[in-house]
Amino acid sequence: MNLDHLLKQTCEWLRGTGPNSDIVMSSRVRLARNIENFPFSHWSNKKQEKESMEILRESLTANDYLKSGLYVRMVEVDDVDKQFLLERHLISREHIMQPEFKAVVIGDKEVISVMINEEDHLRVQVMQSGFNLQECWRIANRLDDSLHKKVQFAYNQEWGYLTACPTNAGTGLRASVMLHLPSLVMTKQISRVLQAITKLGMTARGLYGEGTEAEGNFFQISNQITMGASEEDIVDNMERIIRQVIGHEENSRKSLMKQNREMLYDKIWRANGILRSAHLINTKEMMGLLSMVRLGVDMGVISDIDRRAVNEPFILTQPAHLQKIEGKVLSSVQRDVKRANLIRRRLEGR
Repeated sequence: MNLDHLLKQTCEWLRGTGPNSDIVMSSRVRLARNIENFPFSHWSNKKQEKESMEILRESLTANDYLKSGLYVRMVEVDDVDKQFLLERHLISREHIMQPEFKAVVIGDKEVISVMINEEDHLRVQVMQSGFNLQECWRIANRLDDSLHKKVQFAYNQEWGYLTACPTNAGTGLRASVMLHLPSLVMTKQISRVLQAITKLGMTARGLYGEGTEAEGNFFQISNQITMGASEEDIVDNMERIIRQVIGHEENSRKSLMKQNREMLYDKIWRANGILRSAHLINTKEMMGLLSMVRLGVDMGVISDIDRRAVNEPFILTQPAHLQKIEGKVLSSVQRDVKRANLIRRRLEGR
């Protein structure tokens, strides 16, 4: 398997299936781990970085969960491929920086990806389509247990797992859910909801996590506290809060359909019309319009498109994906043309 092979498959988080997949695009559990008696990545010298990379590569590529996976050294891929991996949520923005002794192991179907020498020596990530946090945790926990048999991780009886950033110490676990909340945005309730979850120890970010703003009405909600509670308690608490957010969005959709049907239909069908006829479109405009079409599909307003056909353009039309599909570097205008063409074909079922 190589990076080009990834283009031929749908990312796990875009399949559009699983519980509450009309509102929850994806669920993710991430674990931060560091090798015992090794300096954290930011304090390591080149020799130590190389050694930690080799230790973790050997353990990961021999693991039953990742035997058929893809091992990618960041220094061996160009800027487009780095951006491609970022767009697929397989690596972080930080993992692109200073790539000499950084790598990623990508499991079959992109359910599991493991970054080596990011902020921590190891960042295990498990993603599932829909509201599937428990399944993410189950897979991550089993993978973590199997890695413990090969590698000793930095752990303190009082503080738990030791991490480069103190906010990750303890369990080292971040659970997150990607939510599509267009009705809460349209009814101007989103600020109140996000303020409420912040008071409950959660944080909200954009489609690509920390440092990004919400686009296309997508919000990534994750826990802020990793210490003082068990992994199971963190996941359970996250599930409880997300169910409340889902309920607010569902009620808001019902209210819009009942009280502002014509306005709702106008936004949905106007977006559908623009996407089916546009010949130039940038990423920001596309995100907003696709969001409305997805809402139309999920609410049964649009019946000739399935959710997967709407989900896939969210990633296939990102800059690096367009250039990988075309096999060459594209200018901004060329990308806008290719993006519009791809969306038209997808919405027409081609």
